Amino acid sequence: MLILNTHPDHDKALDPADAETLSLEEARTVERFLQHRPNHEPTPLHALDNLAKELGVASIHIKDEGFRLGLGSFKALGGSYAVIRLVLEAAGRKLGQPVDISDLQSPAVRKIAETMTFGCATDGNHGKSVAVGARMVGAKAAIFVHSGVSDERVAAIAQYGAEMIRVEGTYDDSVAEAERVCRENGWTVVSDTSWPGYERIPSLVMQGYTAMLGEALRALPQPPTHVFIQAGVGGLAAAVAGYFDIVFGDKRPKFIVVEPERAACILESARVGHPVKVEHGEATIMAMLECYEPSLVGWRVLSRKAEAFMTVSEEDAAETMRRLARPKGSDPAIVAGESGCAGLAGLIRAAGDAEARAALGLDGNARIFLINTETATDKARYEAIVGTAPDKVLETA
Repeated sequence: MLILNTHPDHDKALDPADAETLSLEEARTVERFLQHRPNHEPTPLHALDNLAKELGVASIHIKDEGFRLGLGSFKALGGSYAVIRLVLEAAGRKLGQPVDISDLQSPAVRKIAETMTFGCATDGNHGKSVAVGARMVGAKAAIFVHSGVSDERVAAIAQYGAEMIRVEGTYDDSVAEAERVCRENGWTVVSDTSWPGYERIPSLVMQGYTAMLGEALRALPQPPTHVFIQAGVGGLAAAVAGYFDIVFGDKRPKFIVVEPERAACILESARVGHPVKVEHGEATIMAMLECYEPSLVGWRVLSRKAEAFMTVSEEDAAETMRRLARPKGSDPAIVAGESGCAGLAGLIRAAGDAEARAALGLDGNARIFLINTETATDKARYEAIVGTAPDKVLETA
C-alpha cells in the first residue's frame, strides 16, 4: 500500500527545534564525538548496479550499518551519543565549568556518571546502544524488553552489564513501563520515541544518526533523487528526511517512509492527518519496526518532509533478505536483518507497480539511497529465513 502525503504541513519548513537538532553544526559535533570511540570507522556504502538495472532506475546505493561500532546496527549512533551528551551536561552543571568529550574519562566526570542510571525500552538495538554508552562512561543501565524480544537479543544487551527487565505485552507497553519505573527511581529515560513533554532526549538520539548521513553524502557519486527509509516510531526516518532537507533545500530527494503492514502507525497517521496509535495484531518478523504509535518529533518532521508512506509484507522483507544474501551479477552480498532491508523491500515493491512508479517518479534517471539498518541481530532467525548462516553469506561477499 502506498499513499501520498496530503498533510497541510507538507513542504513547510522544519520546526525550529528540529532544524537545530538536525543542523550541520550539530552533525559535526556528532562526528567529532565519534572520533573518541575506539572502534569508530565509516560503514560501507554499496552500489547495487545489477539490481538498479533490473528495477529500471539509474542507481541504487545502500549504506550498510551492520558494521557500525561492532554493535550491528545504526542504533549504535543514537543511544550511546545521547547518554554521553547527558553525562557531560550533568558534569558541567555539577562542576560549574564547560565539560567536553575529551573530559569524558576524567575522574571527576566518571565520579558523576557513576551516580546516574539510564533506562529505555527496546526491541534490541537501541537498548544495546544505551547499555554500551552507560558502560563507556561508568554509569548504570536498565533495559526494558517486551515479550517479543528474543533471548539472543536480550543476551546481546546483557553482556554490556545492563539490568534486563522483562515486560509483558508489546514494545509500547515496555515504553510505558520504562517511563514509570525510571520516574519512580529517579533514573533518566533515553528513549528513541517522544511524547508530550518529552522531546529533547529523543531528539539527541536522532541527532546521533546524522553521522552516517554525512558519511554517505561524502561517498555518493551524485546526490540521490529518492530515499526509501524504514520506520518504527519514525526517529530514523525523520532524522534522514530532516537532515537531507537542510542539506539540499528545495532540491531534496523524494522521501518515502516504509513500514511493515502489521505495524504501520505512521502510514495510518498520514491517512488521518494526525498521530494515531494502531491496534496490536499479529507480530511481524520486522521486529525492530514493530511499533504501534509514532514519535511526536518523528511525525512532526515526516508530516512536513515525506512525500509518501507505504507498507511491505512479511514475504517482501524475507525475499529481500534472500536477494541481498544471494545477489545477481556483480552486486555484493549483504547481510540484512529482517528490519534492515525494509527500505529496499519498499523500493522493490514500488518499482514493480506501474501506478506507484508514476506517482513517485521512479524512472531511468532515479538515483536511490537506502540504509541497511541492521545485520543479523538474531542469527538463528536469520538462517531460518535466508537458508544460510550470516557468516557464510559474508564469506562469499
